[in-house]
Amino acid sequence: MHSVAAQPQLDIASLADTLNSTERDIADRVRDEQRKPLQVLQFLRLEPGMTALDVYAAGGYFTYVLSKAVGPEGTVLAQNSPRALRFDEDRSDITQSDALAQKIAAGNLNNVVRIDRPVDDMSLAPESVDFILLSQILHDYYNSSPQRASELLATLFQTLRPGGILGVIDHHGQIELNNRRLHRMPSDTAISVVNDAGFILDAESALLEVATDNPVRSIFDPMLNRQTSQFLLRFRKPISDQ
Repeated sequence: MHSVAAQPQLDIASLADTLNSTERDIADRVRDEQRKPLQVLQFLRLEPGMTALDVYAAGGYFTYVLSKAVGPEGTVLAQNSPRALRFDEDRSDITQSDALAQKIAAGNLNNVVRIDRPVDDMSLAPESVDFILLSQILHDYYNSSPQRASELLATLFQTLRPGGILGVIDHHGQIELNNRRLHRMPSDTAISVVNDAGFILDAESALLEVATDNPVRSIFDPMLNRQTSQFLLRFRKPISDQ
């Protein structure tokens, strides 16, 4: 585990140049305008040298960004379940496993370690991770079973070092709607379930909010064209039990 106290801040200008490089998948570069990866990582207070866990890394959109951000002294753990690896990468004809492998090779992401196992079988040492990103996946756990979400968060709590950061991004939902069908969740619900797991809410951001989103539509509805409103939350694991 890396000590993060003396680590430098992210070099946003240099990272922006890196992310605009032609070695990076053009489909990911197009998505940057909506996903705002560098501003997100700034808000979440990622630092070079950290060990970062990308939960359900999928085809590696954030894995690539995290890898460049933590730098050669850092490590990115890209987790996917075997089932998820077989899914098609978004708007492509390859699997998420192949998409991730291609990003790692094309970007020379030598600090990325793939964990092709379920979250509850990652075999990571307790308190071995500085930073965890839970992007657009908590709703799937919670909407299928709140208990399943609680078990996920309990595992992440154990894995994160005291004082470490958990970043949560997800699609805004409304409590009265069928969020399981819509692949959404209310931000208050997310805050509540993460708090219940022992994390402390550090800050909320409106960075990814989109006024034109229609919460009665599924996030996959072509009419939305990926322009969904999302909440962005920064949690920390307490340094000691209160």
